[in-house]
Amino acid sequence: MMHAIDLIRKKRDGGELTADEIQFIVRGAASQAIPEAQLAAWLMAAFLRGLSSAELDALTTAMRFSGVTFDHAGLGCVTVDKHSTGGVGDKTSFLVAPIAAAAGLAVPMISGRALGHTGGTLDKLESIPGYRTQLSLDEARRVMDECGATIIGQTKDLVPADRVLYDLRDRTGTVESPWLICASIMSKKLAAGLQGLVLDVKTGSGAFLRDYEQARFLAGLMVETGERAGTRTAALMTSMDQPLGRFAGNWIEIAESIELLAGKRHPLSEDLLELSLILAGWMIHLGGKAKDAEAGKAIASEKIADGSALGHFRKMVAAQGGDLDALYKGFGFHRPKFRRELLAERSGIVQRVDTTAVGWAVQRLGAGRERAGEAVAAHAGLEVHFKIGSRINAGKTLCTLFAEEESRFEEPEKLLREAIVIGDEAVQPPPLVREIVTAENACSG
Repeated sequence: MMHAIDLIRKKRDGGELTADEIQFIVRGAASQAIPEAQLAAWLMAAFLRGLSSAELDALTTAMRFSGVTFDHAGLGCVTVDKHSTGGVGDKTSFLVAPIAAAAGLAVPMISGRALGHTGGTLDKLESIPGYRTQLSLDEARRVMDECGATIIGQTKDLVPADRVLYDLRDRTGTVESPWLICASIMSKKLAAGLQGLVLDVKTGSGAFLRDYEQARFLAGLMVETGERAGTRTAALMTSMDQPLGRFAGNWIEIAESIELLAGKRHPLSEDLLELSLILAGWMIHLGGKAKDAEAGKAIASEKIADGSALGHFRKMVAAQGGDLDALYKGFGFHRPKFRRELLAERSGIVQRVDTTAVGWAVQRLGAGRERAGEAVAAHAGLEVHFKIGSRINAGKTLCTLFAEEESRFEEPEKLLREAIVIGDEAVQPPPLVREIVTAENACSG
């Protein structure tokens, strides 16, 4: 017989739990057999004491198999995916999924919604009229068979233990544990039956983990966990010191992605395109379609140039009920009722950006939510007219804001004025990719 209180004490006092003991905790969470107070106490003990490699593997495995899992038997393709730890204007999923599918891989992408200052992939996709994000695993498998990729939300039967434990972490101050973050992310990705996984781990002013060393430690944990589970895994440490691309919001991010898939270039979207090609290159490499990531990147570029990536995106949207006419209309489809220009108060060079504050400005415009279940506006968001290092003249537009109610502009304008720092010194934008973490150099300790 096992008792939760004994396992709480053991972990609290620095002991190492066995795989069976962790399985008992996870089963109790999924079935709600263990009271929330005891689960919360165990989470705090794990938060404060950390987890050994064996404990982390046991927790990830137990959560992974706490519900149904994807069965890709007979699919005929290697399954790969990309996961980002979240940011502002981060829309790479809409490029990398169809690129990888066009390269002959299968992409079962399970995504999330906006919460806090970061945008949600599902909210952006649902700005396409009719697009269904809540598919059963059988439905998702049929979309993958037809299109090579599907982007859906987590089903109620997939990793149910994670939903319980994540909700408790959010309410008990234990979200930031790298071990618990790793188990949460990797259990869902491994439940998707992946053979290759690329992790986009954000650092900088708009990331959840701003400190580089903390983010790097998390990346190492996830790479090692994936590799030990038999999934080829790599993590890219990428900059979130400014919004990615030109737009942050819902529909406008879809429209920007469609333009890039159609081969239309804009100087302020080049960082988005470059990062997407790098990520897709790694997916193609880990999926066995290229000898290395650089060769994979070249293939990714070809899939945009020949139109096949855009074709796969359109097929996926149609297969999940989305209105293709909306995609053809692009930026002209959703027209916000109100827009406002934020003008530079002085001339100079953009020195730095508090990207978390920019994300909160987007959220306050109506594009995000403060708590689960709130509605978001498809039309809301902003266009950024600069990058770090850009020279700006007084009176020129820094950002264009979009909202459905005129009353929403005041707070975002204040946030943006404080977030964007203009000075006189020349500065270089931060590198897009700082480091690539693989099994060879993960070393999380």
